[in-house]
This record gives sequence, C-alpha cells and structure tokens, in this order.
Amino acid sequence: MTEIRNPKQYDLEDRTFAFARDVRAFVKGLKRTIANVEDGRQIVKASGSVGANYIEANEALSKKDFLMRIRICRKESRESRYWLRLVDTCDDQKQETRRQALSQEATELMSIFGAIVRKNG
Repeated sequence: MTEIRNPKQYDLEDRTFAFARDVRAFVKGLKRTIANVEDGRQIVKASGSVGANYIEANEALSKKDFLMRIRICRKESRESRYWLRLVDTCDDQKQETRRQALSQEATELMSIFGAIVRKNG
C-alpha cells in the first residue's frame, strides 16, 4: 500500500539539504581572509552534518537512537548559527542579507529539532 503524503508538508530532509547547499553557495562568495577560510570550513561541516544526521535519525534502530540523532541535528544547527555569526561579510550588504537569512534558517531548524525531541522524549 502506498503512503499518501500531504502535498503541503515540507520534507525536512529536503530542507536540511537546501540549507547545506545554500551555506556552500554563501561561503563561495565570501572574501578570502584567514578567518573567513577557517570559519567557512566550520560552517560547511556543521551545515552538512545537520542533514546527514537527520537521514541517520530516519534510519534509527531504536527510539533512543532516533532521539540522539535529532539532538545532534539540533546541536549542529546551533553550531552552524554560531559560525554564521562569526563570519565577516566585509560590509557587503548582499552577503550580510544572505548571512542573516541562513542564520534565521539555522534558528528555525534548531526549533524544529527541539520540538521533535520534546514530542518524542
């Protein structure tokens, strides 16, 4: 039997993928300073880890494993937001706007994963 999904339902796997992809595009546009190169590496790692751990959570072997992976997703979202706050957009208004939007998305992902933990914990 096939599962019928709500067409308005936002697939969190797609959303976390889009977040990681958008972070990578943002980092590519940053001015190459020593700090931005290092902070950029950290942002890329943390943002990709959000989605990777969400995929792992969906394949969890137990409820405890699922919750641990979701907590990691929340932690990596928070870490992404931290590195986004540190990066220097060098007064480029377009980059600053993108940074703020990505930071907001990281915050929203943190909230979503926190709600999942509260609901299932």
